[in-house]
Amino acid sequence: MGCDGGTIPKRHELVKGPRKVEKVDKVAELVARWFYCALSQEKLQRPIVACELGRLYNKDAIIEFLLDKSPDKTPMESASHIKSIKNVTELNLMDNPAWSGDKESIKGDKYDDLQSARFICPVVGLEMNGRHRFCFLRNCGCVFSERALKEIKSEVCHK
Repeated sequence: MGCDGGTIPKRHELVKGPRKVEKVDKVAELVARWFYCALSQEKLQRPIVACELGRLYNKDAIIEFLLDKSPDKTPMESASHIKSIKNVTELNLMDNPAWSGDKESIKGDKYDDLQSARFICPVVGLEMNGRHRFCFLRNCGCVFSERALKEIKSEVCHK
């Protein structure tokens, strides 16, 4: 029958443990950081600019953000430190010859390799997909991997 007192509940049935913290998918975070604009959340398209914090933006999204002076504009935390177009640097990026993302027609039945990158380091050839650190020079906008800058050991752009 039931409720006759013959069942003794165990400890794990009575005590609820702490909830597990949801972990952020690191691959999804890298894809969001290296493939999408930090301001508009659209795919990165040339011309691409970067701020001093290393965030990547579409240049037209930054210009629209700076021109919008309406008081009801919601402050974007990803671009709140950008006050003028001089705070960002336009990047000179080298295309990856192995990348075929925009070259093929996308019908939705194709596998998108999120680990292959659209741009590479011109010196070493590392893909710019978030697994390796990349730096850009503020005076010319050239983008190199950190490994390449350690090998060159000069303050001047190699180009």
